Amino acid sequence: MATLPAPAPVQPRRRRSNRPAWEGRPSLAVSLVKAVVLLLIAIVMLYPFVYVIGMSFASARAAASGFVLFPTEFSLDAYRTLLSGNAVPQALQVSVGITLAGTALSVVFTVLMAYGLTRTKDVPGARFILYLALLTMLFSAGIIPNFLLIKSLGLIDTYTALILGSTSGFISAFNLVVIRNFFMELPQEVLDAARVDGASEWQVLTKVVLPLSKAVIAVIALFYGVAYWNDFFTAMIYINDTSKWPIQVVLNQYVLTGTPLDALAQGNTTERTVTPKTIKMAIVVLSTLPVLVVYPFLQRYFTKGVLTGAIKG
Repeated sequence: MATLPAPAPVQPRRRRSNRPAWEGRPSLAVSLVKAVVLLLIAIVMLYPFVYVIGMSFASARAAASGFVLFPTEFSLDAYRTLLSGNAVPQALQVSVGITLAGTALSVVFTVLMAYGLTRTKDVPGARFILYLALLTMLFSAGIIPNFLLIKSLGLIDTYTALILGSTSGFISAFNLVVIRNFFMELPQEVLDAARVDGASEWQVLTKVVLPLSKAVIAVIALFYGVAYWNDFFTAMIYINDTSKWPIQVVLNQYVLTGTPLDALAQGNTTERTVTPKTIKMAIVVLSTLPVLVVYPFLQRYFTKGVLTGAIKG
């Protein structure tokens, strides 16, 4: 009688992980590739900053080589030259004032408008106004109509024109949508409880809504602040008096167009003691430093503020 072959051993089935592929543990080779790629990206991102800062602190003899990352001869002559004149300190004061005033006004009016647009059932025409605001994300009046409006209001050569005529918009439709959606996601039970207790809409906004919206307001304030600080085109259109130019216009005129600093500084002649390249790099550092200082303190609000306000609505 023929014997039957022994059955082959049953291989245990591997359990399939329900996690997607991108959530699995990568291999050592993949981890090394990711580390190298991230390191290269970091070097590419940091190289311009290191070069600009190194050149701004280099002496005239060290900067003559044309390439300085870490200056061997440390010098503050470029910064002394800029701060001893009239153009750069005055431009920094204008930029700080415009940024603070413009950011405060834009945040206040954006918050008020966004809260009003959340009450579409109680405010007549609120939805139509919302559509008009969203339309500005696709179409704008253009430079000539804006210039004619600012001129008809008598705001040429005034600081008010730098705020109202800002290219980023006094009330940004994007920021309006973000903060409105954030308000819409707040628990309505809390707001209704405040109204039942006798709170007015103004008290609901100031006592309940704003304390719960610190994250998104901080993010919106940063967006407005960076926009006002970096805006130079508005001043070039509406400001003819060089003493009212913000720092970005001075940076544009000296670094890009090559306008001598003597003309901008109304007689400052200390530029001749340093090289033009170190002066350019020092202006770049001074015009970028405030944003770099403020940005890390508000970075932690980004995820909670922007993503929460942009997911639903």
